Amino acid sequence: MSRGSLAMSARFLIPHPNPPKRRKLMHRRTFLLTAAGGVLAGATGLPRLARAADRPFTFTSWGGALSNAEKAAFIDPFGQLKGIPVVNTSPTETAKIKAMVEAKAVEWDLVDVGGRTVWQGANEGFLEPIDVSKIPNAAALEKGWVAPNGIATSTGATVIAWSKTAFPDAGPQSWADFWDVKRFPGPRGLYRFFYYNYEAALLASGLKPSEVFPYTTEKADMAMAKIKELKPHVTVWWGSGAQPPQLLSSGELALSSAWSGRVLAAEAEGAPVGFTYKDGIAWANWWVIPKGSPNVELAHEAIDFALAEAQQAKLLALRTYGPVLSSATSGADADTKKILVMAPDNIKDMLILNEGEADKYSVAYEEKWNQLMLQ
Repeated sequence: MSRGSLAMSARFLIPHPNPPKRRKLMHRRTFLLTAAGGVLAGATGLPRLARAADRPFTFTSWGGALSNAEKAAFIDPFGQLKGIPVVNTSPTETAKIKAMVEAKAVEWDLVDVGGRTVWQGANEGFLEPIDVSKIPNAAALEKGWVAPNGIATSTGATVIAWSKTAFPDAGPQSWADFWDVKRFPGPRGLYRFFYYNYEAALLASGLKPSEVFPYTTEKADMAMAKIKELKPHVTVWWGSGAQPPQLLSSGELALSSAWSGRVLAAEAEGAPVGFTYKDGIAWANWWVIPKGSPNVELAHEAIDFALAEAQQAKLLALRTYGPVLSSATSGADADTKKILVMAPDNIKDMLILNEGEADKYSVAYEEKWNQLMLQ
């Protein structure tokens, strides 16, 4: 895995001992191409310059439950309103966005990315600035959901999930429980990067949610030590959101961190998985515009459309990822509110991820993280 210098065994990702040192991560929801040649071939194989008239408006997301929700609630209705063809593609790849921009062959007009990519894109110049004057509906958002190069459009969380076969009554209700291998025995899964694990490990160490940020080297070292403690019991370092519910359902894992929308989708299909929002790490799905898109104006219109209360409310019936607009939750019934990240009864027990701080520790500790994975 060239950009992240990673090689994969059947169930465990082994980082290269000498990885590049600057922004080579594969983030929550920022998977890289499988080889540098793949990145370059993908870029050079694209038309030299995409014009608005040459192709439909193209939206790219992560696949699975999130892509399904965005397609149904936002993108397809937007295309119908505008009377234009739209294409929904997946998966999101930050490296591919960069390759398209560098090759001046941008094929994606609007992309759902992890929050850190918003900050990375601002620093490295591969994202268009967001003109909030063209997105009047953004005025109703909390300030933390709007950044110079991206806007949040829905919410999810990284949660503690478990196999109901292994724990038919209830699984862990905190990260401290997740780390307790005597009370909750069995193989575990964790995300393959320091992202999420920094927060989970500090909460497991006894820090309050209000103490997790800002990032400091002391806190990061504490988190690394806590993860090292649990590492012998982690058999899967997952990178795809589909993995945790699949592996919990099959019994290969007893416990895992997981993305809330993926677990909710699996539960709806009858999979024997459970989860809790307690000690969850709440985050948003961010939309960005690759620099050089021929459809920048249309992309701003699509963002504004997605942030309209009527469209945000459409997420409620889909029961996977929830609205970012708090007023859109007012019409939710009691059962739906139970699964919404931003519902008061859920968010009160959760940590809201600070994406800017996460970007800092992820870059600063990339080499140390890769070394830990080799041990």
